[in-house]
Amino acid sequence: MEGIVTILQESRFQLTDDAGVSHLFILGHDTLGEPDQLEALQRRQARIRVRYTEPRNLIGLVAHSVETTA
Repeated sequence: MEGIVTILQESRFQLTDDAGVSHLFILGHDTLGEPDQLEALQRRQARIRVRYTEPRNLIGLVAHSVETTA
């Protein structure tokens, strides 16, 4: 999924996709990087791509990788 980080709090973030739909993500334990790196991407309004899974017992999606797109 691709979009822009619009809200960030600790290890949780909201990504808004191209259709304007917001998605709640929780950083997975296997995610490379730190929440501080997401803060810089949010400030820049950088476009990112997230690889994730949809767990059955959580409200949000679990992000396994986050990378910037061109």
